[in-house]
Amino acid sequence: MTIQRLEINVAVEFTPTPGPRKRVEGEFSGEDFLAKLLRPRFVAAVQAGAPLRVNLDGAAGYPTSFLEEAFGGLAREFSSEKVAGIIEILCNDEPYLAEDIYKFIREAKTVK
Repeated sequence: MTIQRLEINVAVEFTPTPGPRKRVEGEFSGEDFLAKLLRPRFVAAVQAGAPLRVNLDGAAGYPTSFLEEAFGGLAREFSSEKVAGIIEILCNDEPYLAEDIYKFIREAKTVK
């Protein structure tokens, strides 16, 4: 059986109230989201050769620091090109967030 696409629904699987950049700054951080959901699901998508759709709808809002830490952090770890080729952002509530996220991915510098 081939996996067509993996998904994350942030508001359902993580929290409807995303928080700050780092765990030490408060609950539901971008760092926590990256560690608990985004990185593991991204790795599974890469292994399956499938896209990963991240659904941002249904949350109260997203601090830019949360988004940069999560998506920029993923790109720093795996490369902007690899992340951009796998991640699909769904955000009907605030469509501009997808553009912001792709910018964070593009501008991330891979950690060596």
